[in-house]
Amino acid sequence: MAKGLDPEFLAQLKNKNDLVDIVSGYVSLERKGGNWWGRCPFHHEKTPSFTVNAEGQFYHCFGCGVSGDVISFIREIESVDFMDAVKILAERAKLPVPEMNFDTEKTAEQKRKRDEILKILKATAHFYLNNLNSGKADAHIQYILDRKISATVVRKFGLGASLDFYSLPQFLMSKGFREEDIVDSGAVTVSEKNGKMTDAQAGRLIFPVINAFGDVIAFGGRLLEKADFAKYKNTRETIVFNKSKTLYNINLVKKQKQAQGIKDLIIVEGYMDTLSLYQAGFTNVVASMGTALTKDQARLAKRYCENVFISYDGDFAGQKGAIRGLEILRDEQLDVKVVPLPDGLDPDDVIKRQGREGYQRCLDQAMPLIDFKLKVAENGYDLTKTEDRRNYISDALKVIAEAESESVKEDLLKQLRDRTGMTYESLKRDLENNPVSVREPEENELGLHEDGADREIKACRFILASVLFGAKYAKNFDLSGVIFDNPVHNTIADYIKEKQKKGETVRASALFDIFDENTPELSEVLDLSLGETLEGVGAAKYFEDCLRTLGRVRIEKELNKLSVLCDAETDLNKKKEITRQIMQLTIKLKNF
Repeated sequence: MAKGLDPEFLAQLKNKNDLVDIVSGYVSLERKGGNWWGRCPFHHEKTPSFTVNAEGQFYHCFGCGVSGDVISFIREIESVDFMDAVKILAERAKLPVPEMNFDTEKTAEQKRKRDEILKILKATAHFYLNNLNSGKADAHIQYILDRKISATVVRKFGLGASLDFYSLPQFLMSKGFREEDIVDSGAVTVSEKNGKMTDAQAGRLIFPVINAFGDVIAFGGRLLEKADFAKYKNTRETIVFNKSKTLYNINLVKKQKQAQGIKDLIIVEGYMDTLSLYQAGFTNVVASMGTALTKDQARLAKRYCENVFISYDGDFAGQKGAIRGLEILRDEQLDVKVVPLPDGLDPDDVIKRQGREGYQRCLDQAMPLIDFKLKVAENGYDLTKTEDRRNYISDALKVIAEAESESVKEDLLKQLRDRTGMTYESLKRDLENNPVSVREPEENELGLHEDGADREIKACRFILASVLFGAKYAKNFDLSGVIFDNPVHNTIADYIKEKQKKGETVRASALFDIFDENTPELSEVLDLSLGETLEGVGAAKYFEDCLRTLGRVRIEKELNKLSVLCDAETDLNKKKEITRQIMQLTIKLKNF
């Protein structure tokens, strides 16, 4: 919400950041009528149902119901809080952000904590960098040389060195940072043995993790010698670092997109794979830092392009468990291809042994996700054995059933025929009889939601939408005579009446300063801005019908109330009076 900031500043911020321009940087939009349409960036869909209303400066998805203004869009798409979204837009519009009057001490403390942690992490990154160049990091330098990492790449990625357990916490304390904030940054841990602060990456080669806004948010560390514990280690999750929402090197990818655009993105597992590919000229590379791909990482990748190459190690058997992560990418409407690497090699190995050309050959052989899944399905089966062959066919048919077109299914069935010696016809019959091949129904055609809402609710929604979006027949319609029981409807009506009274323009986007953008009933009202719903043939008559419906509903409610009173009344005269009122309302209802 917009609490704490000057309303005039927020209005200026929104005026200088056109929503269509902002959304177009993340979503491919096409103009249809008065609105812009695209596929929703917040849920999986095949048919575009995400619309941007240029005049009203708000977005709304008729599929999942999300809606909001330019600030809420940036907040959601960039996974940042309100103030960070404001800062992003202010920087874009070259507007200074005024000081905020925080409503609560808790909010102020949260902002102070976050800002302080980012300062600590930035100072830590410089500390590690100075260590690397201090002449005391011979082992770290030797490792860099052994891995053939160029000085240019070392500088580009800000690599550093941790020399021991205690110099980092001592350095941070000397800079005046509070001990509690230092620990909360994740850069240090507290020893269980002696309670002292120690460097979380003690002795390791350091890889700063930088987000899309250029902030250091965490560190990865690589052991220099063999040990019984993990070679790579990330600092723990904090208020600024969530590994499942982060991709390593996204900061440089963002700069590349802004400078020249990118057609595709290569996703690898680790830090060294990223550095090797980047050094070889494949600068469109990010790493999932060893974690299974998540929905948040998929959405982050989608902000930069829709074509993704997955380039994990060459052990196909070991990739069977990674398929779910690849499916997450596909479910986010990304075009996913898997890069086949020689068995036992990772991208770094391929670059070292075969150079840029060798890795490019692997990229050129990248296969669609469904082909990869079919290949993985074969692992563990000996196709010369009858039982194994039958089990493989069963697994393969389940994969083929997922294909979105009949032509792809036909091609995959032919591959299966060639691998197993079965006839194409028998495999096709088995596929058709396989219940897995039944596809889920497509999303319903867009239109008014039939969600069981009664006629009163529907009438209220249509009346409010007609006035809110300036339908010709409802221009400057006075809502004072309309009674709304629903609190959301009441608030919308109050906003409209206030603007009309002041002679100011009614804007739907202003409602997002009042409501949370995910308020369900607000979404229902916004749904009615679709297509010709408010301006089509019969819309004006339906508006009048809705007003009559509300009038009739009021009378019916009053009749029900009087009927209950009449049944309970024991005084004969009072009973006669109530009966008289009932008769009058009944006549009025018939003539309404």
